[in-house]
Formats: sequence, C-alpha cells, structure tokens
Amino acid sequence: MPVEAADVMVILEKDQDKWTSADTQEELAEKMAEALEVIPGVTFGFQQPIQMRFNELISGAKQDVVLKIYGEDLAQLATYAERAARLVRQVEGAEDVYVEQVTGLPQIVVKLDRNRLARFGLNTDDVNRTVQTAFAGQTAGQLFEQERRFDVVLRLAPELRQNINQVRQLLIATPAGEQVPLEQVATVDLQEGPNQIQRDDAKRRITVAFNVRGRDVESVVTELQGKVDRQLPFAPGYYTSYGGQFENLRQATERLSIAVPVALGLIFTLLFFTFGSLKQSVLIFTAIPLSAIGGVLALWLRGMPFSISAGVGFIALFGVAVLNGIVLIGYFNQLKEEGHSDLYQRILEGTQVRLRPVLMTATVASLGFLPMALSQSAGAEVQRPLATVVIGGLVTATLLTLLVLPILYALSERNAKPQEAGKRHPTAAVPVSVVLLLALAGLLGSAPVQAQGALTATQAVGQALQANGTVQAAQRSLEAQQALRRTAVDVGRTTILGTYGQVNSPLSDNVLSIGQSLALPGYYKAQAGLSQAQIGAREQQLLQVQAELRRQVRLSYERAVHARHRLRTLRGQDSIYAEFLRSAQLRFKTGEVARLEPANALIQQGETQNLLTQARADYAIAQRQLQALLQTAQPVAIADSTLRLLPVSPPPPIRRR
Repeated sequence: MPVEAADVMVILEKDQDKWTSADTQEELAEKMAEALEVIPGVTFGFQQPIQMRFNELISGAKQDVVLKIYGEDLAQLATYAERAARLVRQVEGAEDVYVEQVTGLPQIVVKLDRNRLARFGLNTDDVNRTVQTAFAGQTAGQLFEQERRFDVVLRLAPELRQNINQVRQLLIATPAGEQVPLEQVATVDLQEGPNQIQRDDAKRRITVAFNVRGRDVESVVTELQGKVDRQLPFAPGYYTSYGGQFENLRQATERLSIAVPVALGLIFTLLFFTFGSLKQSVLIFTAIPLSAIGGVLALWLRGMPFSISAGVGFIALFGVAVLNGIVLIGYFNQLKEEGHSDLYQRILEGTQVRLRPVLMTATVASLGFLPMALSQSAGAEVQRPLATVVIGGLVTATLLTLLVLPILYALSERNAKPQEAGKRHPTAAVPVSVVLLLALAGLLGSAPVQAQGALTATQAVGQALQANGTVQAAQRSLEAQQALRRTAVDVGRTTILGTYGQVNSPLSDNVLSIGQSLALPGYYKAQAGLSQAQIGAREQQLLQVQAELRRQVRLSYERAVHARHRLRTLRGQDSIYAEFLRSAQLRFKTGEVARLEPANALIQQGETQNLLTQARADYAIAQRQLQALLQTAQPVAIADSTLRLLPVSPPPPIRRR
C-alpha cells in the first residue's frame, strides 16, 4: 500500500432496520461521501472489507473496476490518468474515482558539471564517493571488543542531510589538497521524483480505479470504453486494459455461455428420454422461455441489473419450470392410454386434476427462495438476484403453462396419428440412452476430483461411521449373528416311517410310525443363552470398533486443525521475518547497523521457512490420514475452528525437609 493510501474501518453498531438516515448500503455510502467532500485533496471509496480484499486479489486495486494504462514515461502516464479520470467522472454509476499517484516524492538531485570538475582536477567518481559517504555512509575502520568486531561508518548528521543548503556546502577534496563546496562543481536542486513504479508483465502502468453503484458493471465499462476510444488518443506504445470485477464478470460470462447451453441441452435430452417423443419434448421445453420472461421482468421491477448470481438463478429456474410441463403432459398421456379419446375432454380433465400439483411445485420452490429474495444481511447482494429470478420466473411459468401449454398440446394432437400422440418407443430410445449414459460416465470419470465441503469433527465422525469398512464388517457380523438366533433352539428332525407287506401272517400289514428326539430342557436354555451371549459379544465388538474409529478420527481431525493453525502462525512469522530482513538490509545500506544484523535476519527467516515447509507436510499428512479413515476418494476439507488454551493448574509446592 503506498504512503498516501489508508484503510479506515467503520463499524455499524445498529442493524439495518434501525437506520434513520439511509435505507440501503449504497444510500449510506453516498451520504458519507457527501459529508466528506469538504476535506480537500482526499478521495474516499466505500466498500466492505472482504469485497475489497477480493478486488485486490483480482486486479491489485481495491475498487470494483480498474482502468490500467501502460507505457514507459511516468509523467506521460500521470497525464493520461488524469484525463481518463475526468472521463470516468462523466459516466453515470462510476463513483469513488481514484487515480494512482506515481510522482510527488521530494528528492535531492545533484547534476555534475564536467567543465567545472576538470577545472579543479576532479572526476565524477571522487564526487560520487563523497556524496555517497555523506548520505549512505562509508566504512572508515573497524572497532574490536574482545571477539566482537564492528564497522565504523562515517556519514553526515541527520539534520545536515535534510537541509539542501548544507548539502550544497558539502566540501569535496581536490587532488591539490583544497576543499571545494559541492555547489561549485554541480547543481543541487530539490525536485519531485517517482513515488512508486508499478509494473505488470515487466511493463510500467498506472491505474484509474472506481466503484460502481446503481448500474451494472458491464454497461459502465462499455460506456467508458467508448469515451476513452473517442476522446483520449494515446501515443504509440501506450495502451489500456480493464480489470477488477469487470474482468471477473467477463470470465464468468464466458463460463455461463458454455454452462447455459449445456444445461438446456441436457434438459431437452432428458425430456426426450422421458416421453420418447420429440414433439412433446419441444412442447415441455416451451416452459423455459416462458419462465425467462418472468425472471427478466422480476429483475426489472426490483431495479436489479443482470449479474452472475442472476445467471445461475436462470439455470435453476429452467430446471424447476420444466417440472410443471412434465406433470401436465405426463397426465395427458396417461388419460389417453386409459381410453379418453376426446382431446378437449382430456385436456380439461387433466388440467383440473393436475392444477394442485402444478401450483404446489411452483409454490414450494418460490417460498423456499423467498427469504433469500428479502434478505438484507451479509451476502444479500448475491442472494437477492438469484432468488428474484427464480420466484419471478416460476410465477409466469406456472400461469403460462396452465394456459399456453394445453393450447399447444391441443394443436399438436389435432393432426396426430392415432398410433403416435405421445406413445413411447422404448426399443428406439434405449440404445440412445445407453450411449448418452456411457458418454456422461466417461466425462465424469475424466473430470478432476473436487474437494468436498468443509467438515466439522462431528460430521467427520458421522461420515466415517457410515463409510468405514471395519465398522461395516462388524455391523454385518452382528446382523449375521442375530439372524442365527432362530437356530439356537434346534429340536432335531422328525422321523416318519411307513411299511406295508406280509410280516407275521399271510395277510398284508400297514405300519406307520413317527419319531422325534428331544433333549432335556436345560440343553435348549443353554443353547439360547449361548446365542444371546454371541450376539452380545458382536454388539460389544461393534461398539469397540466404533469407539476406536471415533478416537482415531477425532485425533486425526485435531492433528489437522493443529497443523493448519501452526501453518498459519508460521506464515505470519515468515512475513514478519521477511519484513525484518528487508528493514535490516535497508539499515545496513544506510550504515545504521553492521552486516551481522542482516545475516542474523536471513538465518532466522531461513529457519522459519524450513519450519513452514515441515508444517505444510504435516498438514498434508494429517489430511491424508483423515481421508483414509473416512475412506473417501475426495480430499477432506476441515472446518475453520479456533484452538482454545486449556487451563493449566500450577504444580504443588515442593516441601523440603
């Protein structure tokens, strides 16, 4: 951050519903800016902290949109930036205009006169050495204190270096032994020099940044581009680029230009597989433009510009809007298969019966998004457009589906052949569906593995208990033992014996006998007790496995949390040592300290970086251990938690005898 910039955090202690002078954040920012206009020479910008940090990560500036001007001459860049800032202020919606300061740092400039140097027998090295000694310092000797050694640095006192007249009177030793003031061989002036030099891709640049309020970013940047192209001609080698939220919007728009057609294509393909008819798939697909009308109208009524969240809302809207058409057309086909040959009677009955499901489908989704549409809390600027699109689109899609879709169905069925009319052809549809499913499986198989959502310790334990193979094996063993409970009391097989023939006389005899072996009652009781004991042993084994898994998961989870907190601490420590090294090197260059302090800072920074590398490895190992316990192929992300210090009781006093 340059010296002329600073961040001021304004904490709003009251909730938004208790505000008295403003209703929205934009209105509050405008009133604050109006109150601060009385301060001359200061430019104010109003943003939320996280939004500002993301803007810095995207474009290097804190504002929403950044106009970058590239070139070599800093003075020319500053001129172009001021002219571009005047054009930005003419664009409606562009607020908090900020021009990066690249000049204005006072510096003492010494210009040597070679003719006068030759008159005194001097050369440029002699004068430069004297000036460098006066300002930066020069080692004049060494001081020994036992085993320690210090450099003795010679330079002017601070009050003499800050006075330009004292600099002009700086004496230069000539070869003849005379002392000549510096102003006799050079011109010493106080001039404004570069304040900072920023580069992108090794090219100098200056930025003109601004926030956008009351309009969408794309229209503001488009209007500004037209003004810059017409009213601000650049010299050869100078050109512009636009970044910030506009660059993010452009990239997201490119992704949406691919995602939306793919989503629409998948919806149409699934409709075709559901009904087996291209004509009825097109009929149901008409719900998508009908719902888009309501989404655009809802955005216009609420005064919201089209944004990325609104685009995502349209994708969600298209999927929900198609459900109404599926419910209606599916019931029309069902009535036709049941023998309702009258087209108009079929439409009237189907619409009447399916009115309640259609309304419930739209109402449930709309009520689910209603809190997001009315949200005023943090993140509401992302939630409101998405929910507004879904609610507005479902309203028009439901009304127009109940009116337009039956009419289109009647027109399509009026000239249809009796064997068509929505009859499905599974034989023709199955091969196509198999091909599509195989293609989708290939795409999903080749897609990169995405990390799952952040898990708390309790969630990690629950997921491990459900997915761990050891727990599942113990559960199956318990179920198998419970299934064998019925076989605990086995009374043996019943024997039935029958004979027929001459046994004791010429006459034929019939003999029928039934045999059953029974043990003592104590035997069966012991068998039942043994089965119950085996079930109890399996239950205890399952509890033991679950307890051990809980212990291992919680231990691995806490190790991962500790490793991540240690990694954060070491990162902060590394940045501190990096700043310490930079300060030590600067102090060494100015002669305030000896070489020992930068060397010590470099060693400490190296030790911290080694610890940082080890901490990264420990964190990766802890994550892999947790992933192995959860038995998931996806990387495990742990929830952000804070370690708390446990109270430590003081040791008991030692009694001496």
